[in-house]
Amino acid sequence: MIKFFRRIRQQLLTENKPALPAGRFSKYLIYAIGEIILVVIGILIALAINNSNQNRVTKEKEQIYLAGLKNEFETSRLKLIQLIEVNRQNYEGAKEIMGHMFMDTVSITEVQFSKLLFGSFASDIAFNPNNSLLNEMINSGSLKDISNTELRKQLTNWISTLEDIARQENELGVHREKVVDIIRINENSIRTIMDLSGVSQELGLPMANVKMSNLKLLESTEFENNMLIFILTSYSTEKNHYNPLMHHLNYILQLIEAEIK
Repeated sequence: MIKFFRRIRQQLLTENKPALPAGRFSKYLIYAIGEIILVVIGILIALAINNSNQNRVTKEKEQIYLAGLKNEFETSRLKLIQLIEVNRQNYEGAKEIMGHMFMDTVSITEVQFSKLLFGSFASDIAFNPNNSLLNEMINSGSLKDISNTELRKQLTNWISTLEDIARQENELGVHREKVVDIIRINENSIRTIMDLSGVSQELGLPMANVKMSNLKLLESTEFENNMLIFILTSYSTEKNHYNPLMHHLNYILQLIEAEIK
């Protein structure tokens, strides 16, 4: 391109040979202007090439990030699905226990009660999403390489949403511990729960020769009150926190997939 303009400039100078000194000045003026134009054109072309290369590198980098984020959020989605199911099993088991409380006659066996207690209170509830790439992008400032403004906003909001989820899970854990604390006291037996639910055998622990009954918990108002709070908190965790979180996660995945080329 530059050579092309240079040939035109030289041709003009050759065809317009001055006959007077003033014409000679005009020739040099045209020559100088031509050189300036060529330099400017060269700079503009170089900038265009550089910008084009930079845009290409940025786009390639963005696609790598998008593929990694898609993988992370798909894994997090599977984890959240499993966690919702565990949380639901916990409060459904607790609700089943509530159905046997303060009955005129005992309506559940020690084995059934032990299995329900273990199934409802053995598992902590904590969402542990895969955020290593997202955290790296935020810490390094690479989140700006995501061109979709809405996606950048949702990725930033995702971190603050997880903090809210953690607070709710911590509250749920406190109420779970209050129920477990009642079972821990001297009048009840965790050993019976472990033996009759099959946990002792799985861990290779010796079975107790004498089983202490936990059925008296079914007539404890303190136990009932803490169970009710646990059920309410577990249900709220699913409906008011996990379900909106799943919606948020699916929306982010939708935005990511739309940007992947």
